[in-house]
Amino acid sequence: MVNKVILVGNVGIDPEVRTTESGVKVARVRLATTERIYDRQNNETKELTEWHTVTLWRGLADVVDRYVRKGSQLYIEGCLRTREWVDKDNIKRYTTEIMADEMKLLGRRSDNMQQSGAPADRAAAPQPKPQPAAEVPAAADDPDDLPF
Repeated sequence: MVNKVILVGNVGIDPEVRTTESGVKVARVRLATTERIYDRQNNETKELTEWHTVTLWRGLADVVDRYVRKGSQLYIEGCLRTREWVDKDNIKRYTTEIMADEMKLLGRRSDNMQQSGAPADRAAAPQPKPQPAAEVPAAADDPDDLPF
């Protein structure tokens, strides 16, 4: 079985970066991908934009914290994860996210600058070490219960 996602897109808002109670850094990025579709009947090109929530752990979260901002262009590889919870009105809700295991900073060097002005490392972000299951949050009753 294969569960693999590859995305190239632009960050829509500044990332959310948190640290869990056990001291593990985690980042959440909203990434927009745009597909251009040519309509032959109307002789025009239309754009379809999809928004993706990407979660990054440990070293990748640290790179996101230091270099990624709204407008940054990213290459993401990972897998899909679906969580479910019951909201305050007792309605079952679902969300699907990408759990990233690889990220590369794309675009111009000036697009990925630290706030201090130091240039971002253009190489691939370090690969995260396998994480023990105890440090990965289980499906929460509510997405507000996650570290975001």
